[in-house]
Amino acid sequence: MVSTPVGTVLAEITVPATADGAAVLLAWARQQTSVLGTGRRAWALDGARCHGVGLLRVLRAAGEDVLEAPKPATGRRRRGGKSDALDAVHAARAVLAADHVAVPRIDGDRESLRLLHVCRRHYSDTRTATINLFKSVILTADDDLRTQLRGLSTLRQVQHATTLTNDNSGDHLRRSQLAALAEQILTLDRLLKANLTEIRTLVDKLCPTLLDQPGIGPVTAAITLTAWSHPGRFRSEAAFASLAGVSPVPASSGRTVRHRLNRGGDRTLNAALHTIAKARQRCHQPTKDYVNRRTTQGHTPAEITRSLKRYIARQIWRILEATA
Repeated sequence: MVSTPVGTVLAEITVPATADGAAVLLAWARQQTSVLGTGRRAWALDGARCHGVGLLRVLRAAGEDVLEAPKPATGRRRRGGKSDALDAVHAARAVLAADHVAVPRIDGDRESLRLLHVCRRHYSDTRTATINLFKSVILTADDDLRTQLRGLSTLRQVQHATTLTNDNSGDHLRRSQLAALAEQILTLDRLLKANLTEIRTLVDKLCPTLLDQPGIGPVTAAITLTAWSHPGRFRSEAAFASLAGVSPVPASSGRTVRHRLNRGGDRTLNAALHTIAKARQRCHQPTKDYVNRRTTQGHTPAEITRSLKRYIARQIWRILEATA
């Protein structure tokens, strides 16, 4: 237990990382608060949505105020030593010293969306790797097999490869492996299709207005909903833009006034906003007019895209706060 404003350690306790240990910790904290006097009690959790998620759920069920500790700099942690007790003190002091502290994301449908998106990325990456292997096996096949598959789309090649197990020609091993790879690709296609249906159903349940916006599909909507989490988590739309890494960072010196791209934040959310911006540049007439106007003013494509992403972050935050 650490007090404000100087971060003095008032008391310490070590409990096992179990439900019983969390109950003991909560009772101990309440006892210490009653002994020390009235005041706000807040919990600083390191890794609130990974290793500390069990404690997070217990504390939220008890109505406690939980904050997410920022990651300490590697050099600072090494200089200060490393142990569970020291990490707890560092987390508490980091929250006390932070200008703005983060509130951990919630469970429920938001966590379901996160799981669906994580699995979708795994299915997509595995499918891409399997197709690359499938193509490389075809590349070194005999002329007869290559002639059969030449000129076909990837889907047609995969569908044709599933029939190669009944082929009695030579190089039976290659044909059987191609058939096995083709079955894996088709299975992943079915998983991706079912995954997209589940994502769309959840997004329709949480914030159907989001899908009505140009350039926003079920996957990008799921990413934004996962990052936003719940109403009131962000103090303003600027804070949401900062998390997305689309807020311009001042890089001025002397009489030179300029900004640079923000390389921090949630890069998955940043990539989703980039996808939405590019889709609008292709299909959304107001966005096309904006790009043409900014181009005539001398702005580069990268600067225009950055401005679009900042506007999209503002628009999404307002929609989520109002309707989700």
